[in-house]
Order: sequence, then structure tokens, then C-alpha cells
Amino acid sequence: MFDHILSILIFFPALAGVFGFMIQKESMRAYGISVAFIEFILSLWLWFAFDSNVSGMQFMEQMALIPSFGISYILGVDGISLFIIILASFFTMIGIASLTETPNEKNMIITLLFLQMTMVGVFAALDAIVFYVFWELSLVPMLYIIGAWGGPLRVYASVKFFLYTFMGSLVMLVGMLFMAYFFYQATGVWSFALLDWYRLILPESFQLWLFAAFFLGFAIKVPMFPFHTWLPYAHGQAPTIGSVILAAILLKMGTYAFIRFSLPLFPDASVFFMYPIAIIAIIMIIYTAMVAYAQKDVKQVVAYSSISHMGVIVLGTFALNVEGISGSIFLMIAHGVVSGALFLLVGVIYDRRHTKMMDQFGGLAHVMPRYATIFGVMLMASVGMPLTINFVGEFLSLLGFYEQSHILTLLAGVAIVVGAIYMLAAYKKMFFGDVTIEENKNLPDVNKRELVALIPLTIITIWLGVYPKPVLEPINNSVEAVVQLMHNKATTEEAKTRIPDLTQGIEITRTAMKEAH
Repeated sequence: MFDHILSILIFFPALAGVFGFMIQKESMRAYGISVAFIEFILSLWLWFAFDSNVSGMQFMEQMALIPSFGISYILGVDGISLFIIILASFFTMIGIASLTETPNEKNMIITLLFLQMTMVGVFAALDAIVFYVFWELSLVPMLYIIGAWGGPLRVYASVKFFLYTFMGSLVMLVGMLFMAYFFYQATGVWSFALLDWYRLILPESFQLWLFAAFFLGFAIKVPMFPFHTWLPYAHGQAPTIGSVILAAILLKMGTYAFIRFSLPLFPDASVFFMYPIAIIAIIMIIYTAMVAYAQKDVKQVVAYSSISHMGVIVLGTFALNVEGISGSIFLMIAHGVVSGALFLLVGVIYDRRHTKMMDQFGGLAHVMPRYATIFGVMLMASVGMPLTINFVGEFLSLLGFYEQSHILTLLAGVAIVVGAIYMLAAYKKMFFGDVTIEENKNLPDVNKRELVALIPLTIITIWLGVYPKPVLEPINNSVEAVVQLMHNKATTEEAKTRIPDLTQGIEITRTAMKEAH
């Protein structure tokens, strides 16, 4: 059974979703939670069986689909994808468990199970076409979730979300086809397997064009400035569970794809575009922080905050060294936990008051102390307070980029500090002061169902902030392999200088140890 654990993780939720059509409405929530719980346990087993000392792919599966075109069903995980898969299964379980009374709840749960299939498929696929299929399929359930259960502008938001991401994906597909063609020209064999592509060294001029094609698809998904305008609409109109999954998992597809595709395939182009992308990332951090400060809707504050933190992830990714890339991957996980929790918390207060406007609150700490405490912990994590999960990822990301540019890193660091202002301002408006609005005086505090979702997220936020080693170690080993591959494939002197040679570093360390003895 566990020889095909990745296929089980991908297709079990979808198969359960098909059987879900035969389940009675009254039993659907229990059925959905059971399926999601089994999936989560299987993903934890993946972590338990994962060898942290191995930097390459594990649990690999391979089957030819269209041999004449080199398209194969290839799956595998390493430290880069392992924890994002666990995060996807965890948030699907939390999301179904925390669902409030929802029209057509049965259809919502079935849609979430199909969405889980596509998410796990994206992070486990090692064939470009299989990756692309899951990447595109993930649009359909989210389009349905926003369009069927969203707010007044749900149709506009869902169509904008679909068109932006779909158009970027088409350009990415063209890049994949050209990449396969170049591999055929070099070897005489068609292949879409990533591990095959990693062996191919392209001239810098080809790398630049291919990098741009892949970049467009990934950047829209992140979303990077100026392609970010679909996200606030999607978050604003989506139901709570839609915002949670979108922020926690779907946005990470873009940053994950940069590390899986762009960096190892196009090392010279990655160095060439490093500074322009870093500047865009810093604009993301500063601009969206300023927009967030101007918002009156607390959900929009969290949405723009999400974009701002994605800018830090992009910055760490294009540090092109182990510290920066490892930090960006850890921050993907941290951002997923914290932003997912914040959207859940916004959903809690919306269920009680049916408004997200901050001026409709005030003094909630007196009325809902447990809610205020959990919100405060997540807010501190969001602004990167030490001993919380975000701090680890942000520190490593900035430390990595500091090796490339002191000035840009300083700007990014100052921008993060300035960005904390809008979260603290939002917390002050909602939780401090007197309760002046009558409807707020008797609001119930978080209940057991909501605590089941929020307490695990709070524990993870503090645990991985204090002791990140269990997650960082597997990530670090896999990132070292990626960085060394980039250095070995680099063809320009600048790229070889910017991307560290880890074998040389290891040799220097060994020499120093011998001298010490």
C-alpha cells in the first residue's frame, strides 16, 4: 500500500468525493471530516517515513502515459514539498471541521475534497504535464467555491481569479513545450520529466526567454505586483473556507514552482533577473502594507497583509543561497498557518455580526477574551515577533538576501517593520477601548468547534517559532541539493559567483576541522 502513498494521497480525497454524492446530507459533515482526517494521518505517515538525511526525491512512482511524447506519471517528494503537502491535508481537515451552517454544505465538502486532490498533485508531480494538469484543475473547485458561496460580487471575483491565473498558465505551458523541444534537440528523446530537464544546460539567451514564460504563470499565482489585483477581490468575496485554502495553500503553488522549476532549470536567468524581482518584491511589501493600512474591512487588511508577506517569500527565494531559499520555504509554511488562522478568526466574528467593518467593533477584548487572545497571538506572529513561526522564515529570508544586497535587504526589513503598523492599528480598533455598539455587548466567545480549529494553529505557531529544527532540517538538505545543482549548471561568471558552491564550502569546513585537531 505505502509503495504508492503519493497516489493514495492524491486520489483518495477525489474518490471519497465521488462516493460523497451517495451520502445523506445529514451525515455529510461527519463523512467529510473522517475522510480529511484519514488523509491527514497518511500525510503524517509520509513525514514519519521520510528520511531527513536524504536530499533527493523519496516515495517516487513512475508510469508511462504517452511514451511517444515523453509524458509520464511521475511523483516524488523531498524536503521542499513534504510539509506543504502536510499543510494542505491539515487545512482541508480544519476547514471542513470549522464549516458553519452553509447552504448546500454537501456540495461544499465534495468540492473541498476535489480541491485537495489538485493541491497534493501539484506538490507531488515531477512531470511537467502532470504538474500542469493539476495546476489548472485547481482553478475549477476554487472558482466554484467563490462563485457559489461568495459575497455580492462573487461572479466578478471568481471570473477575474480564473482569467488571470488561466492566461498566465497558458504562457507557462508554452514555456514547458519549448523546454521539452530543447531537451529533444539535445538528446533525441522527448521528455517532460523534471529530473531529466535538470540535466540539461541551456545557453543564457534561451534561459532568459524560458524564464520569462514560466515567471508569468508563477508570478500571477503568487500573486506578485502588478498581477496582484485579483487576490483582494477573491479574498473579499470568498467564503471563509475559500479564503483560508487560498491563502494557506494555493498561493504557495507559485513560490513553490519558482524553486522547483525556475531556479534549477534557469540558474543564469535567475541571477540576471534577481535584482528586478527583488525590487518588485520590496514594492509588494511596502505598497500592499500601505493599502492594508487604508482598509476599513478587516478581511481586506488580512488579504493585503498576505500579499505583503508573499513579497518576503519571493525575496528569500531569489537570494539564490541555502539560507534564503530555506527561509522562504519555511515562511511559506508559516504564512499558511498564520494567514489561514487569521482568515478563520475573521470568519468567527463575521458569523456573529455579519459585518467585517472595523468601525462596527471596539472593546471586543472585554466581551470575547479567548478570541482576543488567539487573535493577538496570530497578529504577533504575522508581524514577525521573535519566538513565533513567521520570525524564523523572515529572518532566514532576509539573512539570505543580505549576502546579495545589503541595501535592498535593509529596505525590506524596514518595510516589514512599517508593515506591522496596520495590523496593530486594526487590533486596536477592534479589541481595545469601550464597547460602544449594543450588538457587541453580548457576543459569545469562541465555541468548542472553533477552538478545535484555532488551538492547533496557535500551538504550531509557537512550537515552530521556538523549535523549528524538525521542519527546517529536511528543507535545508533538499535546498542544498538545488543550490549545488544551480551552481553546477551556471554558465556565466556572475552566476557562478552569486550562487554558492557548497562542495567548496564543505571542503573548507573539513580543512578547518583538520587544522583544529
